[in-house]
Amino acid sequence: MASSHSSSPVPQGSSSDVFFKKEVDPAKHIRPVQSLPDVCPKEPTDKSRTDLEQVPKIFMKPDFALDDSLTFNSVLPWSHFNTAGGKGNRDAASSKLLQEKLSHYLDIVEVNIAHQISLRSEAFFHAMTSQHELQDYLKKTSQAVKMLRDKIAQIDKVMCEGSLHILRLALTRNNCVKVYNKLKLMATVHQTQPTVQVLLSTSEFVGALDLIATTQEVLQQELQGIHSFRTYTCVKSIYSSYKTFLQSYLSNISSSVFNDLRDIAQHLGSQLCELEKLIDKMMIAEFSAYSHSDLNRPLEDDCQILEEERLVSLVFGLLKQRKLNFLEIYSEEMIITAKNIIKQCVINKVSKIEEIDTDVVMKLADQMRMLNFPQWFDLLKDIFSKFTIFLQRVKATLNIIHSVVLSVLDKNQRTRELEEISQQKNAAKDNSLDTEVAYLIHEGMFISDAFSERELTSIAIDTTSQRNASPNSEPCSSDSVSEPECTTDSSSSKEQTSSSATPGCVDIMVNEDMKLTDLELGKLANNIQELLYSASDICHDRAVKFLISRAKDGFLEKLNSTEFITLSRLMETFILDTEQICGRKSMSLLGALQSQANKFVNRFHEERKTKLSLLLDNERWKQADVPAEFQDLVDSISDGKIALPEKKSGATGERKPAEVLIVEGQQYAVVGTVLLLIRIILEYCQCVDNIPSVTTDMLTRLSDLLKYFNSRSCQLVLGAGALQVVGLKTITTKNLALSSRCLQLIVHYIPVIRAHFEARLQPKQYSMLRHFDHITKDYHDHIAEISAKLVAIMDSLFDKLLSKYEVKAPVPSACFRNICKQMAKMHEAIFDLLPEEQTQMLFLRINASYKLHLKKQLSHLNVINDGGPQNGLVTADVAFYTGNLQALKGLKDLDLNMAEIWEQKR
Repeated sequence: MASSHSSSPVPQGSSSDVFFKKEVDPAKHIRPVQSLPDVCPKEPTDKSRTDLEQVPKIFMKPDFALDDSLTFNSVLPWSHFNTAGGKGNRDAASSKLLQEKLSHYLDIVEVNIAHQISLRSEAFFHAMTSQHELQDYLKKTSQAVKMLRDKIAQIDKVMCEGSLHILRLALTRNNCVKVYNKLKLMATVHQTQPTVQVLLSTSEFVGALDLIATTQEVLQQELQGIHSFRTYTCVKSIYSSYKTFLQSYLSNISSSVFNDLRDIAQHLGSQLCELEKLIDKMMIAEFSAYSHSDLNRPLEDDCQILEEERLVSLVFGLLKQRKLNFLEIYSEEMIITAKNIIKQCVINKVSKIEEIDTDVVMKLADQMRMLNFPQWFDLLKDIFSKFTIFLQRVKATLNIIHSVVLSVLDKNQRTRELEEISQQKNAAKDNSLDTEVAYLIHEGMFISDAFSERELTSIAIDTTSQRNASPNSEPCSSDSVSEPECTTDSSSSKEQTSSSATPGCVDIMVNEDMKLTDLELGKLANNIQELLYSASDICHDRAVKFLISRAKDGFLEKLNSTEFITLSRLMETFILDTEQICGRKSMSLLGALQSQANKFVNRFHEERKTKLSLLLDNERWKQADVPAEFQDLVDSISDGKIALPEKKSGATGERKPAEVLIVEGQQYAVVGTVLLLIRIILEYCQCVDNIPSVTTDMLTRLSDLLKYFNSRSCQLVLGAGALQVVGLKTITTKNLALSSRCLQLIVHYIPVIRAHFEARLQPKQYSMLRHFDHITKDYHDHIAEISAKLVAIMDSLFDKLLSKYEVKAPVPSACFRNICKQMAKMHEAIFDLLPEEQTQMLFLRINASYKLHLKKQLSHLNVINDGGPQNGLVTADVAFYTGNLQALKGLKDLDLNMAEIWEQKR
């Protein structure tokens, strides 16, 4: 435009030529800046500077003002106006002088001002002469601008007005499409409440909640700011140019519908919130009813899960509304059901017992206590069986709930991954695009917005054309809530769902908008597992209360070993079954079993200790015959089986009792108490096998029993307590030897008992085995004391007889004959009781005592080994003693070493 004269806005003609000529040659009209006179102020002369210096600086300040009291006092001091006293004439003269001084200052300033004006006068007159020329120049410039604007207006009308009108029409059309879609959306929203009621009538809580959530989202986003349809006529007039476009839809909307839709945005939102709260209450009530019907249905029913689809729908609805306390409802229902199971089992059992008069015994607990052990045991077995089925059902139901939670959690994670991938793609796309946006403003609107709207319009046109091209498609109406035309971009993005399947093969739709975080879902999954553990604990707690109720009259403590072991095995089986079902061992019933087991062990031990005490107090310490059953008992131990053998009817009755007990080829002469003690020991060992939980306690009690037998037998035999308790006349060597042999039998079995307990103890409990080491030591000490007692008996006899020994004829002397007689009696008393090796060791110790006393007597008699007559007599007596002693059974090869009786020569 600037390069072409034809398009130049400057007007053509002589006037314009003259204008440009004058503008090109400004020297004729406007004096250049260089030719202007020098109007710059010259430096003040020395005289004027000197005159100005006379004026005080205060007058030169820019903020000089006499209304300021300080300034006023500085310029006009009050001292010049004081007429008091005799100083009046002098003050008047001073005031006059001040007035003259100020006048002088004024004259100096006026002179300087006049001087400055004279310096600038030439520039002032020059400006006045050039004013007319400037006015002519501005007038011609204004005419040129007017012509340029006319040209631009013609260009705008020809080239731009049509295009801008098209853009305005496009914007208007887009607005009409938006209004059309809004009206369809509002008609769809109008049908929300009836549709929700239909869904609730069929218990479709998830569908109803999804519909409410979608409607609320539409109200908050798509219909935000729309309050009523009262301005419908205004809307119709605005879009009258597009009546044909809207008529196909608007004509279908009756006036009654408009009246119903007037206050949608004002009231429907609050109504939907109230409806949502009502659905929350309905779901809680429905889940409570489902829990009650599921847990209280007959346990004989084989169906594990009741109405699985209903359960899945309820759980999804509760998760969607964040009602996570539904597990507490299920837990409370479990407690009530567990109570009812026991109550119903007791009622069923008591009703079958004719001996129980329910009219006399009113309380159910009292009726239950009237059952004997077999009846009560059957009742307990039935309760445990019902509890097992109950836990299996609870586990199946909780597995479904757990799978739903995991499905939602998995969907959340997958959705988050897809969002991250989408964000990465969008970021890469944004980085690759280099757009240039030009903002043209016309009548207050951004034209770039028109282009973006045009894109949306093209999409809407494509959608409309596709809908019109489909022969089976129907226009969106108010009766439909799922038409694609009625779904906005923002709402449809959140309505995407994914299909998955529960373990029960029930398809579930996992909504993305579950409002639950991964942390909450993970915590809920853990709570479901804890609820399964709680179910096991509830059953165990109820069983414990049932046991305590029956044990009030000491019933459980009165059970014999067989009954208690049977009860213990039943309880242990139930504990293992519940652990297998729930995955964790409950401790309450186990603790109750342990408590009853401890009471049983106490009673078991006290009964046997009392029995042993009675046996010992009545024991006469004479050798007893060994019945065949005890020999069989010992033989079973030798075979490695520490248990009470089964009684053989008829076979043991034909076999005669034996004189001794044969243990691994050795003969043991025992008293009857020891035979029963061995049986009692085996009962302890068998009890450990039957009730492993009492192993440590039983070990302690068995140790106490063995210690008691050792100490009590020592009191009765070595301490001669049997003389007063049983009435024995004396404690003979036979009694001592028999007591020693009984102790040796118990010592023989202590390692076997130790190994039996060691195999059933935990490694950290092995320290308890030291009790057996202490017991073994005590028994060996006791046996050694008995041997020492036997030697002491002969020692006192030797001291008594040899102290009177005299070396004289006849040979053998009476003293030696008496000694040999007593030795023979000793041998006769113990040989059949003690093994040959122990007999030999005992007689060697007795012989040593004999030699010591004989040596002492010979030294007293001054008889030496000199081959003299006295030496010969002593040698003959010793030979008689030696011959008699070695003639005893089992002492033939005994090395007596009689040479030690003589004093060694120094």
